[in-house]
Amino acid sequence: MRTPVVLRYIGMILILNGAFMALAALIALLHEGDSSFVPLVISAALTIATGLCPLVFIRPEANISNKEGYYIVVLAWVVCCFFGMLPYLLWGGEFTPVNAWFESVSGYTTTGSTILNNIEALPKGLLFFRACTGWIGGLGVVVFMMLLLPTIKNMKMRLAKVEISHLSKDNFKYRLQQTAHIIIGVYAGLTLLEFLLLWMAGMSPFDAITHTFSTVSSCGFSTKNNSILFYDSVAINSIVMVFMYAAGLHFGLIFLAISGHHRQFFRSPVVRFYTLLMLIGVVCVSVDLYFGQGNYAHWSDALHHGAFQVVATASTTGFAIADTTVWPAFSILLLIYFSLQCACSGSTSGGIKADRMLILFQSIKTHIKKLQHPNAVISTRLGNATIDNDMMSSVAVFVLLYILIVFVVTLFLSFCGIDMLSAFSSTVAVIGNVGPGYGEMAGSMGNFAGFPAIVKLVLSFTMLLGRLEIYGIIVIFFIRSWK
Repeated sequence: MRTPVVLRYIGMILILNGAFMALAALIALLHEGDSSFVPLVISAALTIATGLCPLVFIRPEANISNKEGYYIVVLAWVVCCFFGMLPYLLWGGEFTPVNAWFESVSGYTTTGSTILNNIEALPKGLLFFRACTGWIGGLGVVVFMMLLLPTIKNMKMRLAKVEISHLSKDNFKYRLQQTAHIIIGVYAGLTLLEFLLLWMAGMSPFDAITHTFSTVSSCGFSTKNNSILFYDSVAINSIVMVFMYAAGLHFGLIFLAISGHHRQFFRSPVVRFYTLLMLIGVVCVSVDLYFGQGNYAHWSDALHHGAFQVVATASTTGFAIADTTVWPAFSILLLIYFSLQCACSGSTSGGIKADRMLILFQSIKTHIKKLQHPNAVISTRLGNATIDNDMMSSVAVFVLLYILIVFVVTLFLSFCGIDMLSAFSSTVAVIGNVGPGYGEMAGSMGNFAGFPAIVKLVLSFTMLLGRLEIYGIIVIFFIRSWK
């Protein structure tokens, strides 16, 4: 492996991060007495200078290997999170080194979990940078490989392939660079549109842009301690809900829908599965909140709160307008299921993905048919796509590995003294990049400040593991055996 080549690509990413730090410093400068200006300027200077060094001293290469590609992707995420700690550490407050690392990883992986007891105590510049980390991470997951690694030949890496996404691209056939530009355009378009709508709905321009960054990236960082509940606005809740749903869809299919190909969008089996399951979840949770022990006296309130939290969870955004830790067990279990499944491939969400769950359910259906008709030739189909045995095996292995990791991390958290519900729900939330858990220690209105330092480090690693689709991290440990 050519280390200088890897460093050159990582340098490009650092310069991008340094530019956003500089932008956050400008925001701080515009707010008189903002204590984050100096930390952001220093952080921007160090990050940009570090990124420029390999660009100046290392010549560009036309081609890179698969092994180098893996190192670039994984190390870029880790290095970004490391330099993303700097503004927090230099500012101080609640940000110990472990807390700063946790907050940085949570932002870049678009998890949205936080260690902050008082978010509103942060200066504007730092709040803006915090939202930027999520926006960078959301875009990076979707187009990172296509923009920075366009020259890899015979790319067979899972990170680039995203083996499920071709189902959503059945009617979406563009070249690699065209796809990258389309996704960036959709991402920027959703960002601009939501910003304008939230501003018109009553948010300040600052709150509108920071919450837009967190919605479109499915990060869920808010500038308020009570998240979206602070605004107590049906209009704002509805706007955020629509864009959370959109952020969970394949961005290529959103492009088809807005470019006039509505039929191709609605014919996608993944979109229909994702939407239908979400609607079923909304109805079930709302009914449970109204007729169960949810303490909602009016059906409209139960429906509004149930719909928002289901969409927030399924899209992995993690915003909140209610304290879900006091909800009935039935509703919490449904939300935990959506925390495991999450949204679609080709979106900014994490989790197992709706694509994989759909394939898994169809595989079970096919297996039952084969048991009934042993001599019949039965294929698994989703729309116009035929799912071969290799893909079904790949999906089954991924889901099994995902659940195994959840069990192991939950076991470790329980060993460290975390109560069972907090340990399990927090693990599910961080590996799926959802954000809040459902226990006493990390609910939708709580934070991870009370977790031991070792637990925060393990959960940070779990965030990266989930964001890189598990195999991205695992392969690094076995890369020496890669021929």
